[in-house]
Parts: sequence; C-alpha cells; structure tokens
Amino acid sequence: MDAFYASVELLRYPQLKGLPVVIGGGRRAVDAAIAPGQEALPLGEIPLSQFPLLKDYTGRGVITTATYAARQFGVGSAMGLMKAAKLCPQAIILPVDFPEYGKYSRLFKSVITEIAPVMQDRGVDEVYIDFTEVPGGQREGGRVLARLIQKAIFDATGLTCSVGVAPNKLLAKMASEFNKPNGISVVLEQDLETLIWPLACRKINGIGPKADEKLQALGIKTIGELAAKELHWLVEHFGRATGAWMFEASHGRDDRELSLDSEPVSISRETTFERDLHAVRDKAELSAVFTRLCEQVASDLQRKGYLGKTIGIKLRYDDFKGVTRDQTIDRYIADAASIRRAAGQALKRAPLTQRLRLLGVRVGALIKEDDAKRYSDNKETPHHEQDALLFPDD
Repeated sequence: MDAFYASVELLRYPQLKGLPVVIGGGRRAVDAAIAPGQEALPLGEIPLSQFPLLKDYTGRGVITTATYAARQFGVGSAMGLMKAAKLCPQAIILPVDFPEYGKYSRLFKSVITEIAPVMQDRGVDEVYIDFTEVPGGQREGGRVLARLIQKAIFDATGLTCSVGVAPNKLLAKMASEFNKPNGISVVLEQDLETLIWPLACRKINGIGPKADEKLQALGIKTIGELAAKELHWLVEHFGRATGAWMFEASHGRDDRELSLDSEPVSISRETTFERDLHAVRDKAELSAVFTRLCEQVASDLQRKGYLGKTIGIKLRYDDFKGVTRDQTIDRYIADAASIRRAAGQALKRAPLTQRLRLLGVRVGALIKEDDAKRYSDNKETPHHEQDALLFPDD
C-alpha cells in the first residue's frame, strides 16, 4: 500500500491532499487533532489553519509514515519528529490511529483474496500473492491482474497500492518499490542485469545497515558488484549461512514458498518517554509505565486468544543503544500479574545505570489458548513485591 497510514488519514481529511503530512507522536481518537471549536464541522471541512504543524511539536516521538509530499524534504519513517521539524517545519502532524488503519488493512486484504486467494500476510500494509493458478493471471506478464487488483482495492477503499510482479518473493518485493505510488513493475529473470544489479545492496530485503556498511568497506556498493563475488569469498567474510544467502540473493534466486500461516510469533508493547528516565530517581514513574505495558500486552493476548511462556523486555538508553532480555517460564500465561513478574525477572538482568529512553515488554513462544493443555492464573502480586522486581533502590 502507498504511504498507508498517511493515505488513510487523507481519506478522513481530504483537504490535506498534496500537502506534506507526517503521522506519528502518539495515538488518538478521531478528533484529537482538531482544534477546540471545530468539532461541529465535517472532518473534510476543517480549515487548514486548525491543524497542528510539525514546527510546533515538542517531544520524543518518531514518524510512523509520511505523505510523498513530505518525503521530498527528506522526511521518512522512523525519523525523530524533532529532526523532521528542521527539514519540513511546515508539515502537518497527525497522531496515529491504529484501529482505523487496521480496519482498512483487513478490507484491502479481503479484496485481494476474492481475486487471488493464495496470499501471505506481511503486516498491516503489505502482502505477497501467488497468482500462478489464477485464471488470466499470466496475461501481459501479470500486468492485467495487477491492474485489476489496484482497481478493486481503490474502488473498495479509495486507497492506492503499488505492485511488483516477479518469479519469486525477493524480486517481487524489490519491484514493488520501483514505481510508487500506484505503479506496476514487472521483473523477469532476464531483467536481472539491467534492473536489479545497478541497485544499492540495501535494496535487497534482508541486508541491513551493518551488513551494508561492511559490504561498502569491502568495496561493494551495488547488487551487481555483490553478484560478481565468488561464493567462497562471501562465506569467508560473512559466514556460511549469510554468505550463501547473499550469493543467491544477488543472483535473484529465492525459493521461499508463500507462508499462509499468519499466526504471530510474539506480541509486544513499548513506549518512548517524553524525557529520559533514571532507574532510581524516576523509579515510581517507570514502575507505573512498566505495569501499564504488561497490562496492555495481557489485554492483547487475551483479545487474540493467545498464551505465551517467553517474557522479554526491551530497553533503549539515552545514547540510543539498546538491550533485550528474555525469561522463559515453565507454563503458558496471559495475565498481567504473571507477565509482570516474569518481565521483572528479565529486567533484573539488564544494565540500569544509564538513563532510559524507551521501555518495552514482549511475550513470545505463543500458542492458542484452546491448545494449551495446562493453564492457571497467577494471583495478583502485591504492589511492593512488583516494585522490588523492577528498579533498584537508592
């Protein structure tokens, strides 16, 4: 989907079309972005002067997504909002509305499966489709089906998407980025040298910043340069598994089937603080946040019908470095008190000498509640015992 969160917001606020808009900084109800006194107006008629501007934002939030008009200023996902304000101060900022995005996500996916039922869910705004057996799917190299999907999604939602057509998931993912927004790109095996090899190595889904930095230090900047390396050379520098994968990926080879199992691996919640918090001096505030995160994760688990037995925490310090710690317990749980106890034990194994920028709680090793053979709720842990598990005393 094209700039998915931002595009959903433009359905709600069509007067913002063509303008730089960023989404991020918190969650909200539908009218929280509206200035007092404008509640009586239809959302599409609220004057532009009533929307908050990025230049006035103060806080520690990051951008979830941005319209293409905002991206022209160098603003993008995961960028701090304060940094983005220096690049595009005139941008309008809207907090995120996950329930609304989820509604449109389910809608566009249901449209796709009516046309091409073999679909792998890849998150809120992306899917893989195997259309090998779809009648007429091969016409014009897949372009006819791609146009049909685009039109059906737009008719149902008012949203646009970009489609990449290729022999495998690796190349299809790359192709989907070629002609955004509302584009269709077809990449065949014979197009590898002209369309894929000139691209930067980072365009391969799976090559992150650290791997790319190492590749550049070795004089490799493009996928073509990576493909020119022998397999044994890549294994020598990146290890057996990663080296072999890089060799195959650089030659456009990917034999992964679509995964039709959309069961989540883990469920987590995290929050970035408005100011850095100290484990001792801000212990009460951190404890309250920690409890709330555990309660939110428990609520998510219970709503989705899952239990988990690997409980983890995530910390990010004031220097942006982070750590995670996991605690696997002997039974499956989904209640807030048990999650907090296990997460507190994991937290005790993490360094707490630096100020904290972010705190997160995760529950993994999930099973469906119906499949759990043994499950019993923990009794509520006394408040003083919970705090003792969390942050150290002075």
